[in-house]
Amino acid sequence: MTILRRTMLQAAALTPLALGAPARAAGVETPRNFSPRPSPWRTFELTTEVQVRDVQGVTRLWLPMPDLETDYQRNLGHQWTGNARRVQWVADVREGVRMLYAEFDAGEAKPQLRVTSRFQTRNRHTEWSRPQSLHEEGSVLRQHLRATELLPTDGIVRETARRATQGARSDLEKVRALYDWVIANAHREPKTRGCGTGDIRTMLETGNLGGKCADLNALFVGLCRACGVPARDVYGLRLAASAFPYRELGAQSANLKGAQHCRAEVWLQDHGWVAMDPADVLKVMRQETAEWIRDAKHPIAAPVHQGLFGAWEGNWVGYNTGHDIRLPGSASGAPIGFLMYPKGENASGRFDALSPDTFGYTLSAVETQG
Repeated sequence: MTILRRTMLQAAALTPLALGAPARAAGVETPRNFSPRPSPWRTFELTTEVQVRDVQGVTRLWLPMPDLETDYQRNLGHQWTGNARRVQWVADVREGVRMLYAEFDAGEAKPQLRVTSRFQTRNRHTEWSRPQSLHEEGSVLRQHLRATELLPTDGIVRETARRATQGARSDLEKVRALYDWVIANAHREPKTRGCGTGDIRTMLETGNLGGKCADLNALFVGLCRACGVPARDVYGLRLAASAFPYRELGAQSANLKGAQHCRAEVWLQDHGWVAMDPADVLKVMRQETAEWIRDAKHPIAAPVHQGLFGAWEGNWVGYNTGHDIRLPGSASGAPIGFLMYPKGENASGRFDALSPDTFGYTLSAVETQG
């Protein structure tokens, strides 16, 4: 078995920067503080390792990669090793989503690929008292107002958005009303597989507003779009423990197989793309303590309810913001709702991305000094 090595992007030279706040102390059960203020850049190395378990014919992989260049995230490069006959960037051009594609010969008995991505992240915080006139391309705003397969903006979605924002005049007032509506009416459902599917019409039609981040933040995003506010899901991965005393807002860096998490953004003319995460508020309310917290004013829930409206912590990396993704080169051709997990297929069909042990992938991260 031949091991090949390629460098896909060279890391740029950067001045070392101070790391973020230290991880939370173990054993804290009644957190009271959450306020992610602007912070220095933190540098991480994320390793995605795949060793395919079920080998039948040609094997194809599509891996989500940190691929956002923003004021809260910047990429330093990617390297890979493995025995694939081909490894390259591919994209769903319509959605603007890039991914790493690997293809293995049918005779390869142990398809394997290891990818290391280096990047920097930092906290986001909106200064509501300092509005400014900002510009975004009209095509970008239209992209994040449109309906998708799982995010319709008509029918029950539009009617729900209209009722929830009754009396709101500005886009900021609408967003605040929808954020509070989702937190008051939806809930975290721990039994939901993976991060959920994001099928918001079915959620509203059945009245079952339980789910995980891809359901709950998609509901928020869809409702925002339905009332004319550009919004998008940002699909990514938790990397490390929270610097704040909330167990549920962090991850164990050595094992990130279940650490996928999508966040949300809305476009507000006076503030640009603004961070939002009602799903994490609901996660704290359901899972931070043994008690299911039902009221967002509860002392444990109130700080994140307030803090995640306009902010998020930099212990997370974003992959992409796309919906209805097509995997270039896939034999089935069927689109997927979003790309947040490794994807793969061979002669037996598509792999179960939500079963990393059966699929054969691991994710891990380390924080470095730049």
